[in-house]
This record gives sequence, C-alpha cells and structure tokens, in this order.
Amino acid sequence: MATITNFVAKPPLSLSDSTPKTSSLYRHHRSFSSLVTKLRPLATKLEAKQARFNLTTKATAAPKTKKVQSDERVVRVHSISEFDEALQSAKNKLVVVEFAASHSANSKKMYPFMVDLSRTCADVEFLLVMGDENEKTRELCRREKIEKVPHFSFYKSTVKIHEEEGIDGDRLVGDVLYYGDNHSAVVQLHNREDVEKLIQEHKEDHKLIVLDVGLKHCGPCVKVYPTVVKLSRKMEDTVVFARMNGDENESCMQFLKDMEVVEVPTFLFIRDGEICGRYVGSGKGELIGEILRYQGVRVTY
Repeated sequence: MATITNFVAKPPLSLSDSTPKTSSLYRHHRSFSSLVTKLRPLATKLEAKQARFNLTTKATAAPKTKKVQSDERVVRVHSISEFDEALQSAKNKLVVVEFAASHSANSKKMYPFMVDLSRTCADVEFLLVMGDENEKTRELCRREKIEKVPHFSFYKSTVKIHEEEGIDGDRLVGDVLYYGDNHSAVVQLHNREDVEKLIQEHKEDHKLIVLDVGLKHCGPCVKVYPTVVKLSRKMEDTVVFARMNGDENESCMQFLKDMEVVEVPTFLFIRDGEICGRYVGSGKGELIGEILRYQGVRVTY
C-alpha cells in the first residue's frame, strides 16, 4: 500500500541497462489468506515471440533476424520532429513510448509485450525509439532525459504523465490499462458529483458498487488494476466497478479525506446508497474474496 502523506517521487535514473525489479511501493498489507488461484497474467508468454523483434539498426541487422510484421501498430520514430508529430497526431489518446537500444537484452525482452498491447488496445498509440540508432535519436533521448533502457514514457495531449524503467511485462500491461483505460467497463470518476450520480443510478437495481480509490503514480494501484478490469468484464451483470484518482483534482482529494482514506489502493463497497465495507490493499485474492463476501457468497478465511 502507499500512504498518501508519504508518497514520494521516483529516484533519478542511472546510466546502465535496466533490469526488472520490484518497487518498494509493491509492499502491501495482506490481511487475509489467499482465497482463489491467481488470475492468468494478461501478458502473453515471451517464448516464441522474442524472435519478432530486431533491435539492431538497419546497417547491422542480422540477415536471418525475423522482423516485426508490417501490420504491427508499434511505430518506430527516428528523430525529434517525427516524435513530436506522433504525439500531436495522437491528440488526447495515451501514447506509450519505449526507449530502447540495440545492445539491451531487456529491451528485446520487453518489446513483445508492446506488440501484444498494440493489438489489443486500439485506443492507445505505441512508439519505439532506438536511442543508439543515430545522432537524431540520441538527441531525442537527451531531450527526454532518458539515461537507462528500456525506459517507458506515457504521454497524453503531448504531456508526459508517467514514466518507468526496470519493469517487467506484467507491470507494463498494468500501466497501459491504468493510464489509458478507455476500453474497459470500469467507470471513471473525476469528482464527488460523479460519485453521487453513480450511486443514485444504482439505488434501484441494488447492484454492488466497487469504488477503486488510488493515486496517479501509486505502484500497488497500478499492480491491482488489471484484476479490476478483468472483474469488471466478468461481473458486469451484478457488480459496478468504478475508479477515482485522489490526486486528480481538489474535489477528488476532498472526497478521499471525507471517506477517511489514508492508504491506497482502498476499495469502497457501496450498495443502496450506503458504504457497507472497504478493503485496503492490492492482493488479488483478497479483493475477489471481499467482493464475493459483499455479494452474499460464504467465504472462509
């Protein structure tokens, strides 16, 4: 869990090739034992896919290296002008950029995840920048302050909203869902009025509302969000899933204070206009168990 008052910025990047690591933000309270088998990871296995990615430049490409198919939606950019044009063309869509290098083994490992996401997330744009391709791409990396690869930056309306390095495929999938979620059944709430409207809409049908309260750059919030998206699709007939980022604006932050939310993610369970419970943490099994419990399913801890 992340404590709101102690939420800190990420440390500066270093120069070496990054390796996947577990952030300290992933440490979370597990108040219940695991209730269900973990959901199958969203990301497809890397085996049989790594051969699709040729990270070497054209001048040094291995003759038998299988190239990315022409229909892939990951666009490779070669200069600052191409990069800026791509961001502007995307308008308010999420743009995910992988900054990579031909010598980076981890860049090669991460690229198949970018390809898979590009196929399933039509509302997200994906760019690839090979930092060591030429002087123009090196200049772009300097401007964007990229010092370690693979590095993933997320943009909306040409503004960088998030960045990460040293992550694994599951985390990348979670990031894309979390920052570009326009295609799931999770209702996005941006102020107290949105919350009240949602509650009013479901007073008559008596559906359980699961409100995911988090912060924009909260590691545990990102980690659990793919589970929230999956559940929103599987349980859409009986449960309404919604999300609010407390640091989006003053109204959201005041809502967190009024609900006495001090750690995130916090899940509020609402039925018939009343808050009937809450779960604090990012444990997948525990979250599913709590939802089932408030659905009237007998759960043994």
